[in-house]
Amino acid sequence: MTSSLGPTKPAVWFLTGSQELYGPAALAQVEDDSRELVARLNQTGLVADVIWQPVLASKQAIRGLLARAQADPACVGLITWMHTFSPAKMWLAGLDEVRLPLLHLHTQMADELPWATIDMDFMNLHQSAHGDREFAFATARLGLRRKIVAGSVRDRRVTDRINSWMRAAIGRADLRDSSLVRFGDNMRDVAVTDGDKVEAERVFGTSVQAFGVTELADAVTSVTSSEAANLAAEYEQLYAMAPELRSGGERHAALVYGARQEIALRGFLQAHQAVAFTTNFEDLAGLRQLPGLAVQRLMAQGYGFGAEGDWKTALLVRLAKVMGRGQVGGASLMEDYTYNLVPGEELTLGAHMLEICPSLTSARPALEIHPLSIGAREDPVRLVFTADPGPGLVAGLADMGDRFRLTVNTIELIEPPQPLPCLPVARAVWRPQPDFYTGVECWLEAGAPHHTCLTTALGLAEFEDYAAMTGLELAPITSGTTVASFQRQLRWEDSYYRLNRARL
Repeated sequence: MTSSLGPTKPAVWFLTGSQELYGPAALAQVEDDSRELVARLNQTGLVADVIWQPVLASKQAIRGLLARAQADPACVGLITWMHTFSPAKMWLAGLDEVRLPLLHLHTQMADELPWATIDMDFMNLHQSAHGDREFAFATARLGLRRKIVAGSVRDRRVTDRINSWMRAAIGRADLRDSSLVRFGDNMRDVAVTDGDKVEAERVFGTSVQAFGVTELADAVTSVTSSEAANLAAEYEQLYAMAPELRSGGERHAALVYGARQEIALRGFLQAHQAVAFTTNFEDLAGLRQLPGLAVQRLMAQGYGFGAEGDWKTALLVRLAKVMGRGQVGGASLMEDYTYNLVPGEELTLGAHMLEICPSLTSARPALEIHPLSIGAREDPVRLVFTADPGPGLVAGLADMGDRFRLTVNTIELIEPPQPLPCLPVARAVWRPQPDFYTGVECWLEAGAPHHTCLTTALGLAEFEDYAAMTGLELAPITSGTTVASFQRQLRWEDSYYRLNRARL
């Protein structure tokens, strides 16, 4: 299946700080060491290439290099390391102008000190322990958003944290200059799916553009019969298809129309260089089906999607697709649809009308056709499956008026306790953490949305890093959360964002 995520491996620039005080021999050693450190990092399988840059020992060199990094579209972030003491005033002007994600790596070349031979020459050269403290003051003084990672790069815990930060930086870069297509508006009278699209472009960088559904309907009509037939034949090879949808079956025409929708949607998104989109069952114009299969397959190809005009969820799904690239698992639009409230067996059943991404399952989905009581159109085709069991999380983005709030709940997906023979849609069953009551009550306390992004490819760390990079309010609900502590956090966050609104 074609991916919309692109083939390029992003770059993160590695900046090493020092100063002229130590002389050319020491600076040559700093350069050799920083090259070696970068080589070590690149051998750990990070999702971005770490690009070594010349050692920085003056204000002019620092400012010039940071300006070049800011202007390079391939650079998604910066890693800094002070091998020696690098006076912080040299960094102020350059750092004040840079807006790239910043990771401050607090490490040193040798894990173990040479206790028997250590002397002052060694001490002067290997002094990250206080050189990085000087740099940290500069970033704190400027109020810069940054991630600090301390420890040996030989430690998997360190490189895992760097990798999570890189995934967030890659996701941020993807959205910074992206477009999202909305076919029609959001569902009438619904509050949480709407929001400030101007502010969204400032924060996320994504331009949210509306198009008439008639334009999509025209694109569907323009798909040739041979194109649609060829894609429908692909479906027969990929999925466990209902007999009536197969070639020669009594409802094969509905499958071919679903293929037309996929081809038209993908072509429309490509023509407008869009990475995400929304639809709305209240606004279908000349479309004969509410897009189901087409949406599911486009999400599997990396596009973000939000139902009922929910552009914020479409952004989150795209973000999760980009951040989770190469990981086991997937990401999809999801909705908490209904509950099992038997005491001791409390569960959430998540689904949507049609549009759940098959990246959530390792099984072969069934391709079926069933009536849909919403939308007043022909019966739509859709993939039917159950999400794989295992850890995951649901994330929801809400516009709180003066900031965006990202609520994240870690969950455990399970197999449904019983078969679901009469539910002909893709679905997921899970237990919220820390337990059903706390997870659900905290979600409601946050005013978090009913549409979410469910991901089984990412953990909380990537969303924490992304929120820090973009100034989002993060409201995490995890195994250690209590309702009381969560309420206090929301009150503190409310005060913080109101006091710091001008800076954020």
